[in-house]
Amino acid sequence: MISKPDKNKNRKRRHNRVRNKISGTAERPRLNVYRSNKNIYAQVIDDVEGVTLVSASTLDSAISSGNKTEQAASVGKLVAQRASEKNIKNVVFDRGGYLYHGRVQALADAARENGLEF
Repeated sequence: MISKPDKNKNRKRRHNRVRNKISGTAERPRLNVYRSNKNIYAQVIDDVEGVTLVSASTLDSAISSGNKTEQAASVGKLVAQRASEKNIKNVVFDRGGYLYHGRVQALADAARENGLEF
C-alpha cells in the first residue's frame, strides 16, 4: 500500500533545514511565522537569549474580522507596531517551512509596510 505524503512532516523538514542557517540575535531578531488551519501566529525571537520579544496572532482582540489573508495582514501590521515600540527595526524572516505565498506573504508584506526591514 502506498502512503500519502505527510505535508506537515515535509514542512518540518524544510523548517529545520532553514533554521540551521538562520538565527536571531539581539541586534537582528528572527520573525517567526506559524500557520494553522484557522489562525496565524508571528513572534519576534532573540535566539541567543531564548526569549520572545514580541508576538501577535489572529487570537488577539486587536485583529479585525475578514478572510484569513486579511487577518494575516493585520497580524503583520500588529507585530510590526509592537516591534517598533521596542525599537526593533531589522529582523530575519523565518517563514517556518511554509511557501512564501498567500497568508505568509500577506503577513510579511504588511510587516514591511509598517516599519520592519528584512
